[in-house]
Amino acid sequence: MSRIGKKVIKLPAGVSVKMDGDSNVIVKGPKGELSQPIDPDFKVEIEEGELKVVRPSEQKRHKALHGLYRSLVNNAVVGVSEGYSKELELVGVGYKATNQGNVVDLSLGYSHNILFVVPEELKVTTEMQKGKNPVVKLEGIDKQLIGLVASKLRSLRKVEPYKGKGVRFVGEQIRRKAGKTAAKK
Repeated sequence: MSRIGKKVIKLPAGVSVKMDGDSNVIVKGPKGELSQPIDPDFKVEIEEGELKVVRPSEQKRHKALHGLYRSLVNNAVVGVSEGYSKELELVGVGYKATNQGNVVDLSLGYSHNILFVVPEELKVTTEMQKGKNPVVKLEGIDKQLIGLVASKLRSLRKVEPYKGKGVRFVGEQIRRKAGKTAAKK
């Protein structure tokens, strides 16, 4: 039995879950509504404020997908009740970030600024304080979408290992390398 798959999902107050056909779970909550497609073989049982994902057989394919679908449904439940957020930090001399609505204007040391359009489902804020690195904060209810947008922003200027300059997650540890040393005679 999958350790993650057999865990029950406790539904917080104000969150409702219903099945749309055989293969779609719709989760509604105070922050919004999410739809999560699942394999039609799997069943979702809802009783007394708890949700359980049940696999139909002991096939290898069903075992492999059991924990995945439970985690995806759980992420949807947490997203509509609490929401998710990620913060990215721009480390480097002259790196700047500003936003106009959902368009982020990034100055990352290239010859031109980069305009990055964030999807409407997410809320983006930028913060620049003197003496601190600029921070871009993404908030929303869809964990997968936030992760995708954050990784795309991060790929615009990957962190290099010598000086540690680039776009990184707040609190991320970077493995640093030692630079060249002068040759001794």
